[in-house]
Amino acid sequence: MAIQLKMPALSPTMEEGTLAKWLVKKGDKIEPGDIIAEIETDKATMEFEAIDEGIVADIAVDAGTENVKVGTIIATLAEEGEDPSQVSSAPTPVVEKAPVAENAPVAEQKTEATAEAAPVKSEPATSVAASTPAAGGERVIASPLARRIATSRNIDLTAIKGSGPHGRIVKADIDGAKASAAAKPAAAATPATPAAAQDFGIPHTAEKLSSMRKTIARRLTESKQQVPHIYLTVDIRLDALLKLRAELNDSLASSGVKLSVNDLLIKALAKSLVAVPSCNVQFAGDQLLSFSRADISVAVSIPAGLITPIIVDAGDKTVSKIATEMKDLAGRAREGKLQPHEFMGGTASLSNMGMYGIKQFEAVINPPQGMIMAIGAGEKRPYVIEDTLQIASVMSATGSFDHRAIDGADGAQLMKVFKDLIEKPMGLLA
Repeated sequence: MAIQLKMPALSPTMEEGTLAKWLVKKGDKIEPGDIIAEIETDKATMEFEAIDEGIVADIAVDAGTENVKVGTIIATLAEEGEDPSQVSSAPTPVVEKAPVAENAPVAEQKTEATAEAAPVKSEPATSVAASTPAAGGERVIASPLARRIATSRNIDLTAIKGSGPHGRIVKADIDGAKASAAAKPAAAATPATPAAAQDFGIPHTAEKLSSMRKTIARRLTESKQQVPHIYLTVDIRLDALLKLRAELNDSLASSGVKLSVNDLLIKALAKSLVAVPSCNVQFAGDQLLSFSRADISVAVSIPAGLITPIIVDAGDKTVSKIATEMKDLAGRAREGKLQPHEFMGGTASLSNMGMYGIKQFEAVINPPQGMIMAIGAGEKRPYVIEDTLQIASVMSATGSFDHRAIDGADGAQLMKVFKDLIEKPMGLLA
């Protein structure tokens, strides 16, 4: 019997993905453990490993196809003894079922959904094949696609005569319709969608957003809209930390380990969170989650956007161990090879833009975490030391805190502990 290969769920939250690349073709024989495709999730490009043996008889989803639902048949294998030429498959996306209009037969509903709704994610329950009361009390029946187009073009569906079954309005009915200045009242309650960009005749290129970039846009928008941020900034002397780093690197040279300032800052943030547990928390509706260890998500820039690999229990690891892990995680992050557990989770984040010469900035909290530490560049500045004005290496660090979970005084205490650990860095080795 033919074996159907379906779009896998490569992370606990994955609902759809992009079939980035096929590594096999029709007629190829595969065995368990063979890597047959690369699949792009919202965070990374991951390998799809075969668990069955067979011959690739049919590829149902082409390379580069986006928004492939988990569970969709993407290919079919012919087992031993089967004729591959007699085996075929077709993509069967998992489409959310919508309520059927009261006066529309079930068979007609299925036909319309297959023809129009399959490529797009279904809307809330009231939108698909639902009847909308018209001004005169009659009910307007429209397909999901027609309703979406009408909303985007500000077209009043009550002014259109439907050509579909039982007078249902379909896409063809509104293609030539003109926008109405007074759209139906229900449209006013529909969330506004971003207006299409206008080029004003300026030469430009347009690049389709990747799954990762879409996720970044959505999550950061949600964070700024839903999380009340409070920002606390401190200036920190780096001279002692830089001296300690140089000494540690001299002693570690034979082992091939080289510490960065960021490695030491990861350790400092983790120890600060352990020392101030009221900041090592997450807001969870009617609960406050308090963590017994500090897992630090570290922002890493990659071509597709930003990803945050995690140093687990960073407060209890040596700085050399942190350096080794961070080098490995950052390298695989840039190759898109991280596993979900390596970038999903974390109790707090650290973002360092000092290497770009940024003096100070305020980072957006990575939900559902409760805080993120933003690190600016270390630079020579006039600084008062023991009542005398001197020149010192100083950096600015800004903590962004979720004010629902962390009070300003607790955030200030964490910033003080963080500053003290960096200015007296032997505590990082204790």
